[in-house]
Amino acid sequence: MQYRHITIEGNIGAGKTTLARMLAERFSGRLILEEFADNPFLPRFYRHPDRYAFPLELFFLAERYKQLKAVMQEGDLFPQKIFSDYLFEKSLLFARLNLQEDELRLYQRLFDIIRPQLPEPDLLIYLHAPVEQLQRNIRRRNRSYEQQISDAYLLRIQEMYFQYMRGHSLPALIIDTTAADFEHQPRQFGRILDALEEHYKPGEHYLVL
Repeated sequence: MQYRHITIEGNIGAGKTTLARMLAERFSGRLILEEFADNPFLPRFYRHPDRYAFPLELFFLAERYKQLKAVMQEGDLFPQKIFSDYLFEKSLLFARLNLQEDELRLYQRLFDIIRPQLPEPDLLIYLHAPVEQLQRNIRRRNRSYEQQISDAYLLRIQEMYFQYMRGHSLPALIIDTTAADFEHQPRQFGRILDALEEHYKPGEHYLVL
């Protein structure tokens, strides 16, 4: 498998962390998981988004940068495949979704200072699932602050990611997981492993499980 750094992205409840864990175990790689539970503003954001969106996004920006920077510095000493369950650009994408115009201008300035210090992944895997399936997954994992997430918000996130992939040169493998259960179906996980043997040019590429 030629890719050294693979990032798995997707909507809330798409299975990003599950796939990242499975790939890291399969390739004995370094696993980078978003430490969302450490963000004290997350439960408050879902109750009062206008009030807590800015500190929420600033906290995520700082923590993602600190985590990725540390891992990349270690990678120079200990070469290892890296699998992460978030893309650093996620910070800016969600800021655009959640922040007021004046807050976003300041956030953009901070992001532009930080972003050049981090390399891009070699491949982005995007897990695509319909909103109904996402809502089932959200209910199943039963995080209390997520239970009021609306279909409309999930649809906005979905469109946000597709706009990003259409306008960016990063190779992106979009996996349709509508009828998938790669965690419990070895054959489906095997198809993902087979797909990672391919060389993908910049742009969107598709796999249906």
